Amino acid sequence: KILLASISAMVAETTTFPIDLTKTRLQLHGESVSVGRPTNGFLVASEIVRQQGPLGLYKGLSPALLRHLFYTPIRIVGYEHLRSSLTDGGSLSLPAKALSGGLSGVVAQLVASPADLVKVRMQADGRMLRQGLQPRYSGCFDALNKIIRSEGIGGLWKGVFPNVQRAFLVNMGELACYDQAKHFVIKNRISEDNIYAHTLASIMSGLSATALSCPADVVKTRMMNQSRSKQGKIMYNNSYDCLVKTVKVEGLRALWKGFIPTWARLGPWQFVFWVSYEKFRQIAGFSSF
Repeated sequence: KILLASISAMVAETTTFPIDLTKTRLQLHGESVSVGRPTNGFLVASEIVRQQGPLGLYKGLSPALLRHLFYTPIRIVGYEHLRSSLTDGGSLSLPAKALSGGLSGVVAQLVASPADLVKVRMQADGRMLRQGLQPRYSGCFDALNKIIRSEGIGGLWKGVFPNVQRAFLVNMGELACYDQAKHFVIKNRISEDNIYAHTLASIMSGLSATALSCPADVVKTRMMNQSRSKQGKIMYNNSYDCLVKTVKVEGLRALWKGFIPTWARLGPWQFVFWVSYEKFRQIAGFSSF
């Protein structure tokens, strides 16, 4: 199950990564002096392709794939084991599913946070190219090495608190909603346990996860991207400080920056992941999730 979850996650990540990159750039928009310039996902993606070529849309893919070697198997298999241990042949209530999903997401994110940090830093590096500057990192392992040298081992877990918050909310919405929606579709005979049921459930879980997690995702992205200036100063002292400054400078709506590309990514990501994972489970002789 761990292997099947990893493969399915890497297929889904590769498919939807350009949307994730666009979302990250949108969330960072507003930290620079260009805050007044209106932008959207299409303009950001177009600018990336124009300046760096189509491969620029895959900047930071390697740490993203590395992250999913740990993050997705832990949360998916962890949730399934929690679900089976908390019930004896019956079905869990929605609140119990939500709590199980949230807790499995927290554990998974604590393990995978360094890879997530590298991914965000490498995605953000594209902005430096636009300003005619050299990117901070040449690759995944170069980024890990430089972060450890300049910020210590603890630097790999920078932004871990908003990261864990986001993971709790995402998995609470995603896993519980997918589980509940799929069984609702099957129980009410809207569809059999097939690709149609999996698609409907993944769409609902994607919307739920995005709505719950977007503010924490914005804070997480900004906290992870910041590094100390030559004078030793940082923009945000902690995640709460980042939240307050973002709302004060850019308004409450800034917490949902990147909502559309986030949902546009989570929807296809979950569709590709869940359809692949369910199919792989079937081939391997496991029961449906």
